[in-house]
Amino acid sequence: MNVEHGGPGAGFAAHASWLELSASSLRHNVEVFRALEAVAAGPRRRLGAVLKGNAYGHGFRQTLPLVHAGVDLLYLIDPLDALAVRAFEREQGLAPRQVLVLGAVAPEEAVALAREGVDAVVADRSWEEAGALLRAAKLERPLRAHVHIDTGLGREGFTLEQLPRDTGFLSEYRDVLQVVGVLSHFANTEDVTEQGYALAQLDAFETGMARLVAQLSPARPLERHIAASAASLVLPRARYDALRVGIALYGLWPSVETRLSARLVLGEVPALKPVLTWKCRSQAVKWLPAGSYVGYGCTYRCSEPTRIAVLPVGYFDGYPRLVSGKAHVLVNGRRCAVLGRVMMNHLIVDVTRATTDERPVTATLLGHDGEESVSAEALATWAQTIHYELVTRLGAHLRRVVVD
Repeated sequence: MNVEHGGPGAGFAAHASWLELSASSLRHNVEVFRALEAVAAGPRRRLGAVLKGNAYGHGFRQTLPLVHAGVDLLYLIDPLDALAVRAFEREQGLAPRQVLVLGAVAPEEAVALAREGVDAVVADRSWEEAGALLRAAKLERPLRAHVHIDTGLGREGFTLEQLPRDTGFLSEYRDVLQVVGVLSHFANTEDVTEQGYALAQLDAFETGMARLVAQLSPARPLERHIAASAASLVLPRARYDALRVGIALYGLWPSVETRLSARLVLGEVPALKPVLTWKCRSQAVKWLPAGSYVGYGCTYRCSEPTRIAVLPVGYFDGYPRLVSGKAHVLVNGRRCAVLGRVMMNHLIVDVTRATTDERPVTATLLGHDGEESVSAEALATWAQTIHYELVTRLGAHLRRVVVD
């Protein structure tokens, strides 16, 4: 049975594409990573789910109920999403999960996070202002903080040269900023099969962590986390205390290189299952005579009588214009070429051999239909981009339906 979560309910247009999210596939992918940390030596690693970017385009509100029970912690970018997690837990009567905001936090937001028991990442000296505001707020408990070390990505975080020179405020405000963790982010684990740069980053991470511990003398060991999807799969040393799984949680491999490396490191390629399917019902099905042009710019001309389906979906919804003339969709288990240019709200496909009449058809834009499939990786390749961008650009307005 299909179960719809969120969205404006009956306000969805009858002619619109929609996304189906497989709850069983998501559970399967969680178990893949549970199995990784279960066989690892030493203390049990904690499993974290990354829900940034509208849950990688899958829908934050739809994905949260599916992963909450299966993971140990939740990673977000937006402080408002973190507060939404706490509201969801209260509404459902659930025990609160550890929630960590990876993105920028304004001083006022830091106070709100502290009150809700949400962790935050401290990545620069701007947190001195937040520390002063936290102290003035006279909170019942300090804000739990994770210090970000820039080990070679060149983005957020304190470089080794800044430690401990620029982190003195952590000692000054330790009554309201309780450092409980340390993290970093890899720069080049996905695009390579040789992990020399990543190993150098791990060395830098451990050096920076040692400097922090010497400076702060924390009462308890700091929670260490640096392994996102790729490193969790192919770099065992990087797993530390928690896995920070993003794209792979949704059944998408970070890269071809990661898949190859996984076979070498794990002895097999884990079977990740894509969670998302994108479908669209036709607006019209009709014949065009031989010689007819299709779409803007007259970029395609029918060489023979052609049955076409007009699909009410386009680049406004996240279907890339760059796939014009290259992509195909699936109808009745057959590949159907995209004809002419992808338009803002329309897509025209050749269904001559996929259907025998002009009754409406349902096209699969992403996913499986019979023995055929269109993967996010394939569509992204036609669009000259990566599948991360493709799925996160799927319109937030699209209806998202959870299926078994």
